[in-house]
Amino acid sequence: MKSKSDRRYFLKKVGVGGALAFMPSSILKLTDDKQVEEDGSFNDGKTKDSPKRAYNSHYTGEYLNRVAFPIGGLGAGMICLEGTGAISHVSVRNQPELFNEPGMFAAISVKGIQNGAKLLEGPVPDWKKFGLHDAANGLSGSNIGLPHFHSASFKTEFPFCRIDLKDKDIPLAVQLTGWSPFIPTDDDNSSLPVGAIEYKFTNTGNTVVSAVFSFNSKNFLIREKGANAIRPTKNGFVLSEAGTKEKPFPSDFAIFTDDDHTLVDHCWFRGGWWDPLTMAWNTVKNGEIKSTPPVPSDAPGASLYVPFELAPGKQKTIRLMMAWYTPDSELTFGKVGSRKENCDPASGCCNSPGDIALDKYDKDFSGKFYKPWYSSRFENIGAVANYWAQNYRDLKKHSESFTKAFYESTLPAEVIEAVACNLSILKSPTVMRQYDGRLWSFEGCNDSSGCCHGSCTHVWNYAQAIPHLFPALERSLRHTEFCEDQDINGHQTFRANLPIQPATHDFHAAADGQLGGIMKVYREWRISGDNTWMKKMYPMVKVSMDYCIATWDPRHKGVIEEPHHNTYDIEFWGPDGMHTSFYIGALHSISAMGGFLGEDMTSYLQLMAKAKKAIETELYDGEYFTQKITFTGLNAKNPATMKSYGGEYSKEAQDLLEKEGPKYQYGKGCLSDGVLGAWIGRMCGVDDIIDPQKIKSHLLAVYKYNFKENLSEHANPQRPSYALGDEAGLLLCTWPKGGKLSLPFVYSDEVWTGIEHQVASHLMLFGEVQEGLKILRASRDRYDGRIRNPFNEYECGHWYARALSSYGYLQALTGVWFDAVTKTLFIDSKIGDFTSFLSTETGFGTVTLKNKVPSLKVAYGAIKVERMVVSGKEVTL
Repeated sequence: MKSKSDRRYFLKKVGVGGALAFMPSSILKLTDDKQVEEDGSFNDGKTKDSPKRAYNSHYTGEYLNRVAFPIGGLGAGMICLEGTGAISHVSVRNQPELFNEPGMFAAISVKGIQNGAKLLEGPVPDWKKFGLHDAANGLSGSNIGLPHFHSASFKTEFPFCRIDLKDKDIPLAVQLTGWSPFIPTDDDNSSLPVGAIEYKFTNTGNTVVSAVFSFNSKNFLIREKGANAIRPTKNGFVLSEAGTKEKPFPSDFAIFTDDDHTLVDHCWFRGGWWDPLTMAWNTVKNGEIKSTPPVPSDAPGASLYVPFELAPGKQKTIRLMMAWYTPDSELTFGKVGSRKENCDPASGCCNSPGDIALDKYDKDFSGKFYKPWYSSRFENIGAVANYWAQNYRDLKKHSESFTKAFYESTLPAEVIEAVACNLSILKSPTVMRQYDGRLWSFEGCNDSSGCCHGSCTHVWNYAQAIPHLFPALERSLRHTEFCEDQDINGHQTFRANLPIQPATHDFHAAADGQLGGIMKVYREWRISGDNTWMKKMYPMVKVSMDYCIATWDPRHKGVIEEPHHNTYDIEFWGPDGMHTSFYIGALHSISAMGGFLGEDMTSYLQLMAKAKKAIETELYDGEYFTQKITFTGLNAKNPATMKSYGGEYSKEAQDLLEKEGPKYQYGKGCLSDGVLGAWIGRMCGVDDIIDPQKIKSHLLAVYKYNFKENLSEHANPQRPSYALGDEAGLLLCTWPKGGKLSLPFVYSDEVWTGIEHQVASHLMLFGEVQEGLKILRASRDRYDGRIRNPFNEYECGHWYARALSSYGYLQALTGVWFDAVTKTLFIDSKIGDFTSFLSTETGFGTVTLKNKVPSLKVAYGAIKVERMVVSGKEVTL
């Protein structure tokens, strides 16, 4: 992001709100969005009159409170670098450990001055003083009680974050850069179990500075006495745990530099109470250096030291690298089904991707428990650390190419912030890659376990980032859905087993997940340009489509009317706009694929025409799409006896059934997801089949009725912490014309960021940019760092997958879509001239539209464009 345009946008934004009139007089100027005080420190942001933080700018003061930035590889675990520079959320053992603050800290000791020894971290946020586990016992042994720098400022340009530290006692300007590789199209180098923090020191004084940098860590891997060690590695040390009888899973965590002057204390002082940390800090405080050999076991911690001298105005950067390795786990989910006998892929039957050599991730893995992908690539921690050290500069250069291209965008700052912050989901424990390289993910993360297993199709429907950034990984999800998770009749289990194996089929299919999967096969075909891949997938897709018709539209009315399980974890009874829009998108997608292959698509096209008529008439009330609750005249006999997550019908529920119909419906409500299938279709490259004016009317009704600028008087007995009180947010459903059931569908009173991003970007697709931005701003204002982590939009768990719908803003505002089948670049801007990021199967770069003239700049790889179409008109290349 260019600093001048950053400042202009900031001034424009705060000026509109009148915030400049309230700016404290002590603030002298704005420098790259940072507020600089007269004493040279950063404004702490806590004053009553401090201006609101600008989007995509620095976090300071109270806006640093909850910042925790994930560092790690896709499916490889993570650490978080907090806005102050502290390390937390260390989750490197194939599971979330979100309250793991392991006692790691970097420190500087400047010799010859008073108060010259400090942690390389900003002030401790107030909530940590009594907001952590075991706080009532004084947070025994925590490093928050050691001296810290007095001010900090945090800025991210994903996958990098930068923290500036200042302190009046220290004659050094300090900048931390935390990062891990993120290179679209390079799946494997983006999945490494590694991270780095670069510490840059600049002498701001008039004399030579003599100092010692240190990085210090407890052995946080210890589970059992005697089964652990701290081992040497070049310019650093390796924390190790051999495992226990109950959990025989070894773990290693390497910490090292690229500075050959590094010295290592492999064993802190051993003693009782807080002796180890006390003595480690004494070494730092005194500016000393210890170099001690390893001991056989039970070393409480270790430190590495890099002494240096710095002349006035000179700089030194110390690159601290981390790598981890936990090759085994006890993770397993789901019941293993049986392989399909006499399976013929040409007839739509597939047991695994290896049956038909679908992709580079087509090898079978038959392990009993989850093993991470990196354990198939690297034999041990030494191999990981060596690869990281040897390829560090190239991996950084390529990651910087992504950052430069992404942040060249001229899209609104809140859009860039929303997209970038949610890309951090890909580095969280939500995302996993099993041994054979295939993607498998949770919906989100609990504090110490994954939440809602199995790459849940009806949640990951919304996620739009991976198919563009890492298309091969996204295709691996389709392989699981249509091979292991689909039976010979076409029923798909919407939660995949771990390890990925044939599933059982003892619960409903999810209508939105399965129909969405058909559209996503179409998307993956157009993104990859691989006609052979689509041809191999098509027979399984056809079996799935036929199952959907037979199960949910058995009378061929063109509506999904039989009870259909969905993302709200219940079943809708009777036709509704949400699922009929999915039906239309799926019928269109399979017709396009089959037509390309020369198949007769007449029956599907006829059904699509019926579905279009039904949704535009029977399911449209003149303003928005609704549901016709139906529970008689169906193949399904009785809602009270049907298997459901909602549990059995009590006597009270039976009474309600007779009076109102089935529980958990939306009926006449205005559902924010009420035409979700049309949005997913557009994200998949499917043109609108439903009358665009009716879609637009529905979206404007959602904005009118469901968007609340203040939730203080909104009653939410469900899960209120997503948005409440004076906060703004988009409700999942309202009933502006009456008809709300006593027990409407669960979650209806909640606010989910993934749906906010979906609705906002859908509005933008129809040119309603300001309405979309208003919803987006409400969402990001809740995640501004003061109360919630900007890099952790949660729903049913931390780092929730649905929030990756935010990637759709890029396409919504610009209309940029590259069809690799026809090698056509489409542009349909809703904001005039722009520059925006584009990622494809083979490379990434930027697309610019200026005075209606398009251009493409490739930053990495190659993008072979043969045609460009701007707002429906082909332009000359």
